[in-house]
This record gives sequence, C-alpha cells and structure tokens, in this order.
Amino acid sequence: MSTIGILHYKVGGTDGVSLEIDKWKRVLEEMGHRVHLCGGDLGQVEGTLIEELYHHRPDVERINRNTFVELSDFDGVAEYRAEVERLAGALERRLRDFVEQRAVDYLIPQNVWSVALSLPAAVALARVVRDLQLPTLAHHHDFYWERTGGVALTCGAAIEIADKYLPPRDQRITHVVINSLAQRQLLERKGIEATVVPNVFDFGAPHVAPERSAAAPSWQPDAYNRDFRARIGVRENDVLILQATRVVRRKGIELAVDFVQALDSPKRRARLRRSGLYDGRPFTDDSRIVLVLAGYTEDDPTGRYVELLKRKIERAGVQARFIGDMVGGTRRTEGDKKTYSLWDTYVFADFVTYPSLWEGWGNQLLEALRARLPLMLFEYPVYRADIRERGLRVVSLGDEIQGRDDLGLVQVKQSAIEAAADQAVELLTDAGLRRDTVAHNFQVGRQHYSLEALRGYLTRLMQ
Repeated sequence: MSTIGILHYKVGGTDGVSLEIDKWKRVLEEMGHRVHLCGGDLGQVEGTLIEELYHHRPDVERINRNTFVELSDFDGVAEYRAEVERLAGALERRLRDFVEQRAVDYLIPQNVWSVALSLPAAVALARVVRDLQLPTLAHHHDFYWERTGGVALTCGAAIEIADKYLPPRDQRITHVVINSLAQRQLLERKGIEATVVPNVFDFGAPHVAPERSAAAPSWQPDAYNRDFRARIGVRENDVLILQATRVVRRKGIELAVDFVQALDSPKRRARLRRSGLYDGRPFTDDSRIVLVLAGYTEDDPTGRYVELLKRKIERAGVQARFIGDMVGGTRRTEGDKKTYSLWDTYVFADFVTYPSLWEGWGNQLLEALRARLPLMLFEYPVYRADIRERGLRVVSLGDEIQGRDDLGLVQVKQSAIEAAADQAVELLTDAGLRRDTVAHNFQVGRQHYSLEALRGYLTRLMQ
C-alpha cells in the first residue's frame, strides 16, 4: 500500500475539485492506502497548509494575469520569467518538505498542471516529481485553454513554460481527465494520452439503503438542519428552487432566473394552486417560488457577474436568496454563526437548476440525482458528449445560446424556457411522475457514477 499525497490550490470547500478530492480520498483509504491532503487553503479538513499554493494570492494572480491576459506588470519578459522562477523556487522547497515529512511515495495533484491558475505551482510540482522520482497520477478537471473568457499566452516565456509544464511530459506521470473532449484535446495539443475517469458520487452499496451508508450525508431533516428554510427566509409552502453551484459566469445562472420567472407566471401558479405540491403541501396565493443560490462567489474577483445577476433578478421580480456565506463543505457552528453543509440545502429543495454553459463534468448534476430531485439543465458540451447517452430524464433548455441581453447575460429561446417551466410544473405536482423520474435517474447514477466505479478505475490506474 502507498502513502499518497493529494494536493490542490485549496481543499475542503464546496467547489467541484474539493468535493471530488473527498471522494478519491475515501476510496483510496478504503483500498488500504494512507492519504495526506495538502493545499493553500484547507477549509475545515486536516492536512498540510502551504500558503504559497493558494491561487488567490495577489502575487499568484498577478502571474496568472500576465501569463494569460496581458504582460503589463513587469518590465519585459526577463522580469516576468524571474518572478515565476522566484515563486516556483520557494514553493518547490515547501512541496519537497511535505513529501519528505509525510513519507509520500505516490502523488495525486489536482488540476495544478491543467487549469493553471498558478504557474509557479505547476513548475515547482513538476520539478519535485522529477527530482524525487515520484510516481504520480495527475487528475485534470479543467484545462487553461477551456476558460470561458478565452486566453492568449502573452509572451515567448509564457508559451515555453506552458508547453513544458501544462501539463509536463514525464514517464512517471499517468494522466486522468474527466471527459472525452478533454482527452481528445490533450492528445491533439500535447501528444499526451489520458484515461477518462468521470466524476462520481456516493449512491450507497447496491443492496444497502443509501441513507445508511456510513460516510454519506443523511439527506434527511434532522435536529441540525430542520431550521434551514426558516433561517434563509423560505416558508414551508414556498417552492425552493436550488442552484447549488458557485456563482460564476460560466454557470449560466441567468438562465435559472429566466426559468423561475416563467415558473412564477400567473397561469403556472394557477396550476400549482389547483393541484397542490407533490408531497401534499398546498400551494396558496401567498406561496412564493424562491431561487436559492447556495454557492460562494469568491472566484468572481471583479464581482461584476454577481452584480449583473442581481440586477436581472430585480428586473424579473424573482424571489432569490444568496446564501453562500451560510453553506460550507461540512456543518459547523462558531459562536452564533451556524453553517450548513451543502447537502443540507438539497434536503429542503423541491427542484434543482443546473444551467451551466460549460462544465468539466458536473458534480452538482450527480448531487441532484443522489438527492432524488428533478433537474433542469442546459445541455453543455460534456453533457452532450459523455452523459446524455446514459438516458437521464431531465428538463432541458436545449444546447443553443441565442444571444445576450443588454446586461451581457446569455439567453436561450423563450420557447425553451416556457417548455421547461411547463415540465417543471408537472414534476412539482404529479407525485407519481416525480417518483418515477428521480428513481430512474438515481439508478443511472448508481450504475455509472458510483464510488464502486471509481474504485475500479483507481485499481487499474495504480497497478
């Protein structure tokens, strides 16, 4: 058995990479390995803190900007290269200490060589792997060339470093990607072959009720979370529409606003009043349809997207709650501040929106399947390429962006929004249809995207 070091810019959060790290750690430990986490931010988990790894440090963000946007903060290429080397050298020493002090003999870096939000980290890590001859499984969630805002390497030094380290070509490194589009791109761009390992989730053992799985969330109301709706200002007879992702531009959350606005139309409210909700709750004249945004906004450094989203919400007359500061990877109480886990938000949701324009795979999709909640989504490229063929029953907005509004936010055909809202009303009122839909989706998830599937992948990759 190995002593494995898993490292990333941050661990222990509610972002997709942190959540996937949790699953990999659990499966690897069940396989008998020792696992140590390392990050520039540890959240609430135990691990080795190396602050220089964090991607939101001003010096690291400056390198990122001058690598991929504009070389404007340095007096030429030589000064830029020297700063990359300075930061990489300091980080290399810290990473080497982590490996040696924890007796790590197998390394699993997460996204450091692919999304490339810290070029110094990519350089430093590659040198540590080379010098210590560490067997390494590089887990790539997103590549820098997939950034929705676009990138352009700014100078010869940036091009050279990217070619050498993003990701590095080293026989000690086995590469894993999370979708077939990335697999093809990595081969075409870098000549590097990779194995596809999709995101997974704990759906429970096939013959054990998932709620009884020891490490899984309870997915039930309990003494800790029972006040969740009240604390966020959502009443019992309101419909809670959950957007569980981070609040960043590529998540397409403006489409969730359009969807909720259509769902809240007089004719659909009348249908909800006549039928009542799927679980016997009445939908009354004072019932509201509330969009709850549970993810954090820290990866939107300008704050511009959040501002535009709030303007759109106000214009649309949509009830919305931004609760990212009340939600974390795990439950905790500090003084009078109570933090719910991400899983608590699903327990009290009636419907999930997932209108992402781009995802490397899609953690929140699996979470909705596991929570047995109906799901609205935009058919992003990886969904079309790798997931749609599994036959999930979802409310779809289609796969075409029709343009942008005067705020610069994306739009789809209004007919797609209206059709999705009609389907949602059926799933909110017809208990039988809802039960069959979510049960089917749960079984698809359990069959293809379970922890048991991940164990099979890792067993083969680490042999």
